[in-house]
This record gives sequence, structure tokens and C-alpha cells, in this order.
Amino acid sequence: MPDLFLELRDDDEGAGFTPAPPLTEDAALDLLREADFTAAKLIPWGSNYTFAVGLECPDGREQLAIYKPRAGEAPLYDFPDGSLYRREVASFALSRALGWRIVPPTVVREDGPNGVGSLQLYVEPTPDSPELRRFWGSCAPEIERLVLFDHVANNADRKIGHCLRDPDGKVWGIDHGLTFSRQPKLRTVLWQFVGQPISPPLLADLRRLRLRSDEVGGELASFLDNGEIAALWSRVDRMLETGHYPHLNPRRNVPYGWW
Repeated sequence: MPDLFLELRDDDEGAGFTPAPPLTEDAALDLLREADFTAAKLIPWGSNYTFAVGLECPDGREQLAIYKPRAGEAPLYDFPDGSLYRREVASFALSRALGWRIVPPTVVREDGPNGVGSLQLYVEPTPDSPELRRFWGSCAPEIERLVLFDHVANNADRKIGHCLRDPDGKVWGIDHGLTFSRQPKLRTVLWQFVGQPISPPLLADLRRLRLRSDEVGGELASFLDNGEIAALWSRVDRMLETGHYPHLNPRRNVPYGWW
């Protein structure tokens, strides 16, 4: 049973919880768009309001999800007010367009318990361990994919707590509200690829994405403005032109807080 569910309900209710079986991506998206909310509890960390919520599955079981309402976003000087939840959904759309599927299924829900916001399928992480910490410091292909995604999406907040590996070993990235700025904003704890050549398969994925720029840009237009989409393509073009990860500045490109 996911520990987060125990935070969502009291012990008596949680004791009878039967988690939903693993979902395909399309089934997860349908559930996120249509399921009734069964419970919601504020997660007591982070500067923006984030809720663990239960969703009722068609078979009566429940699925955990993470709900981030627009009304709970703290104002920021460098991101437009009320836009962070849309950036969460844009990050999923970009990950899906690349074929990488490193962002859990995420949608906009207009009827959330606290109004419009993003709703993302909960991914149960493997517990922290020395082996897992060594893994995040490695040059594993799935970590490189996450690093390149952050460069393309201009992720300003890649902390280690935003990197997950599920019980099947799949790598996920979460918390993408601070993405897609027009200005360079990259901040990350994953520095092992700095200055290194980008793997040829990942460059090929970027080329395929660029060939679909009209289609992908049309999808992203629901969440980002025209300038942010143009900046995305500029970053993709720069990575394709150089074929290398850029050098980073330890004073500028590190997130606020390691975790």
C-alpha cells in the first residue's frame, strides 16, 4: 500500500484500501479526466498547495493522484501568475511527443476540489537507499533522457526529490511547474552529463520531434504562449546544432535546496 494513501485517510478508512492495478497510459488519462474525487488532503511541503487525492476507478477501487490547483500557486516574479499547473501538463505533453514517457500522465481538471488545476497519476517511488543514490549519480541512459528533457523544457527546479524510480525500475520526473520560461532558467542536481556529447538515439528523438513541430506546437498552445513555444524550438535547435550538453554555472544552475 502506498504510504501516501495513509496520509490521505485515517487509519480505519485506509485499512480497507484496495489499490487499482497498473494502468496503461490511455486508461490513466481517461481516469484522470473523468473519475470522481473520493478524498483530498494537503501535502504539507512545498511553496504551492499540492493535494493527494483519491480517484474512483470503474471497478470501485481507488487510484492515487496529485492535484495542484491554480488557486494554490504562490505568485512568482519570473513566471506568469496562475500558469504553473498548465506547465505541468505541457511537460507531460512534451515527454509523450518525444516518446520518452518520463512524466506521469497529467491532465487539466476544471472541477477539482479547489478549482481548476493539474491532476497527475501518482507514481509510487522505491525507498531511498545507498544503491538508489548511486544510481542518480550514474550515467544510465534513462537518467540522460531525463537530463535532456530538462534542457529542452528549461526546467528551473530539478531537485533529487523530483526524480523517481518506481518498483519496476522505470525512471520518472515530477514537479514541472517551473518549466518553459522564455529566459534560460535551467537549475538541476544532475550534472554528470555537463559538456558531454548527447547520445545519438536521443538526438534522433529530437530530430523527429522537430519534424513534428507544427503538430506538437499546436498541442502545447493549450498550455503555453507563442513566445514560450518559440523558445522551446530554439532550445531544441541549439541542442541539435551543438550535439553536446552545455557547460553549467555552479552559481546559477543549481536549484534552491538539494531535495
